[in-house]
Amino acid sequence: MRAVYPFNRGWLFAPQDLPADAPDAQFTRVSLPHTNIELPLHSFDNADYQFISTYRQRFTLPEALAGRRLFLDFDGAMTVYQVWLNGVLLGEHKGGYTPASFDLTDALRDGENVLHVRLDSSERPDVPPNGYVVDYLTFGGIYREVHLRYVEPLHIADAWAHGEGVLTNAPHAQVLVTVRNDGVAARAVLAVTIRGEAGEAGSAQAAVSVAPGRAETIAIRVPLRDLRLWRLEDPALYRVDIRLRTPDAAVTHDAVEVRTGFREARFTPEGFFLNGEKIKVVGLNRHQTYPFIGGAAPARMQRKDADILKHELGVNLARTSHYPQSPHFLDRCDEIGLLVFEEIPGWQSIGDEEWKDLSVQNVERMIVRDRHHPSIVLWGVRINESPDDEYFYRATNARARELDPTRQTGGVRNFQESQFLEDVFTYNDFSNTILPPSQTPYLVTEFNGHMFPTKSYDCEEHQVEHALRHARIQDTSFGMESITGAIGWCAFDYNTHREFGAGDRICHHGVSDIFRLPKFAAWVYESQIAPAVRPVLRVASFWAFGEREGAGTEPLYVFTNCDEIAVYKGGSLHGHFRPDREQFPHLPHPPVKVMGFSQFQMFAGLYEPLRVVGYRDGEAVIEEHISARGLPAALTLQADDDALLADGADMTRLVFRIVDEHGHRMPFCTAVVQFTLEGPGTLVGENPFPLVGGQAAVYVRAGETPGEIRVTARARTLPPASVSIRSGEA
Repeated sequence: MRAVYPFNRGWLFAPQDLPADAPDAQFTRVSLPHTNIELPLHSFDNADYQFISTYRQRFTLPEALAGRRLFLDFDGAMTVYQVWLNGVLLGEHKGGYTPASFDLTDALRDGENVLHVRLDSSERPDVPPNGYVVDYLTFGGIYREVHLRYVEPLHIADAWAHGEGVLTNAPHAQVLVTVRNDGVAARAVLAVTIRGEAGEAGSAQAAVSVAPGRAETIAIRVPLRDLRLWRLEDPALYRVDIRLRTPDAAVTHDAVEVRTGFREARFTPEGFFLNGEKIKVVGLNRHQTYPFIGGAAPARMQRKDADILKHELGVNLARTSHYPQSPHFLDRCDEIGLLVFEEIPGWQSIGDEEWKDLSVQNVERMIVRDRHHPSIVLWGVRINESPDDEYFYRATNARARELDPTRQTGGVRNFQESQFLEDVFTYNDFSNTILPPSQTPYLVTEFNGHMFPTKSYDCEEHQVEHALRHARIQDTSFGMESITGAIGWCAFDYNTHREFGAGDRICHHGVSDIFRLPKFAAWVYESQIAPAVRPVLRVASFWAFGEREGAGTEPLYVFTNCDEIAVYKGGSLHGHFRPDREQFPHLPHPPVKVMGFSQFQMFAGLYEPLRVVGYRDGEAVIEEHISARGLPAALTLQADDDALLADGADMTRLVFRIVDEHGHRMPFCTAVVQFTLEGPGTLVGENPFPLVGGQAAVYVRAGETPGEIRVTARARTLPPASVSIRSGEA
C-alpha cells in the first residue's frame, strides 16, 4: 500500500552550482526546511540570496518497492529547480510557492541512490512573482519539507471533500476522488468513511474502472449525520477516510485520509455570511517570511503565526499576501477558526504569455493543494494591484471555478475603475478612509501600510497615530453595510527591496514588528476580542513628558474591551472614563480617551505612576500599572516553546526585553545583548544583538541529538536571564 516518509534530514548543501560528481567534502550537512543563506536582521542586499545552490541526498530505500512507484514530493523550493536521480534528469519545476512531484521509480538502483537538486534562487523575470519590482523578498533554499511517497500502480491521485446543503435537514458531503492507473486494466471499489469527534458521520462507496495510463475522477455522495458545522468559535473538523479496494474488498490498493470541515461561506452585497450568520471581516495581511531565515520556518513557527493572528491580535481573517503559504499555517487556521483569503504569486506587474501560463498553473496548484481547508473562503486569482488584462483574468477565474465551484474568487486591485471579472470586488484602499464601493460584494484588502510606516521605537505620538488610523478604518468598515470588511496592511514588518521600505530595507508597515511583537496598533485589534474570551486593557503611552509635540501626555488612549476604566494617578483617582463613541461610533470596542493631565505638574517633576482598572458590568476585571520612573529594571528572556523535536530543523522564538518594574518594555533602551547557548542546538540571529526599541527576538534551532538546551542572555548593568528547552526524539 501507500507509504509516506519525511525526507528532510541528512541533506548535503553547497551554496554554488556543483556537478553531480563533486565530492561530498564540498558540501555541509543540513536539515529541511533550509534557507540558502542566513541573513542579518536588516540592511542586506537582496542579491545575497540570489544564487544557484546544490542539494544532494544519498539514500537507500526505506522499504522495498514491491511493484509500487516512488515519488519525491517538494512542498516548496525557491525558485526554479531541476532534479536528477543517479544521473537521470527527472524534471524541472518553476515557482517557489507551489508543490512539485518527481517520479523516481525508473531511475532507482539497488543499494545507495544519489539525488541531485540544482536550485536557482534568482529573481527570474520569467517566473512569478518576479518580472518587475516586487515589494517583498523571495528568499532562497528548499524552504519547505520534502517527502518520499510510495503508491501502487492503481492509486488515489487526488481527493477532495466538501459539504453541500449543510444548512438544510439533509446535509451531505460530495467527495471527489481521482484514481490513476499506471498498471494493467483494473476494476475497483472506492469506500469512503467520514468521522468526526463523535464517531462515524457517514459512509458510501462507488465502483471505479480506470484504463491503463489514464486517470478518472469519481464523485461520491455521502449523507452526513449529526453534522457539526465549522465555525469561528467552534471549528469542527472531520476526517475523510478513502480506501481503494478490489471489488471483493480482499485487497486494498491505496488509502488516503483528508481532513476538512463543513460550512457555507458567501460574500454577498449584504455582507459576508458564514453558515448564514453575518460576520464583519476584520483582517490583517501576512507575509510568511521571518528575520534571518527568510521563508525557511518549520511547522511550529508557521502554526504560531496563526495563533498570533487569532489569539493575540484577535482578527478573524488572514490574507496570504501575495502567494500560497505554508500548509502548516493553513492547517492551524483550520484548527482554530481563522478565515483565509489565499492568492497566487505576484505584485503589480504581468509578464509575457509564458509567465501568464505559469500564473494559471499557480491557480491550479494552489487550489488543488488547498481546497480541502475549510478556513479558506476566497481565492485570489489576480496579480496584486496589476492592470486589467481581460483574456488573462478570464482564464484565471475560469480555472478557479472549474477546480472549485464552491468558493468565490477575488482579484485585488488598487483602482476602482478596474474591470470586474471576479465574484468579489477586492480593493486596496489607501485613501485614509473607505471609499464608497463601486461594485459589490466589496472587500477592502489593504489600507494604511505605506501611508504611515511606524517603527516600534518611534516616538509615542507617531505610534499612537498609527494605532488610531487602524481604529478609524475599522470603525468606518463596521459602519458601512455595503462592505464586507477590511484587511489592514499588515500584520508583521518584513524585509523588502531597496525600492521600498525604510533605509534599513524593512517595510515597517506592520501592527507588529518583524519578530511578531506588538506595536500600539496591534492593541487596536486585540481590544476587539470578545470580553467573554478575555479582558484586554492596554495603555498606549510611555508616560514621559517629551514624547509629544508641545510636550504633555494627553490625550492618553487606552485600548480595551472593557465598558469603563478608572484611572489613578499616584494614589488618587483621576477619573472614570468610557469608550470614545463620539469618535468611534461603530467599532465594537472603541478606545478610551483620557484627558485632564497637567503638563505643568509633570514639568515640575511631579510625575506619579498610573494605575488603570478596567470594568465590565461594574466589576473590575483587569488592571495595568504604568511606571513613572522611566528606568530599566530587568532583562527578560522567554521561549515560545519549552520542547523541540531533535530533527535538526525545529525552531522556537526567544523573545528578550528590557523592562521596567511592571514588566513593560523600555522602548528607547539601547543595549548590546550577548547570548550563550549550551546543549544540542544552535542560536539563529545576531549575537551579540544591538537592541533598539526595548524588545526583539532570536531563535533556537534544535540539533539532531536529544538533550537540554540552555540559553542565557546578558546585558550590561542588568542581571542575566536564562531559559531551558528540551530537545527530544523526532
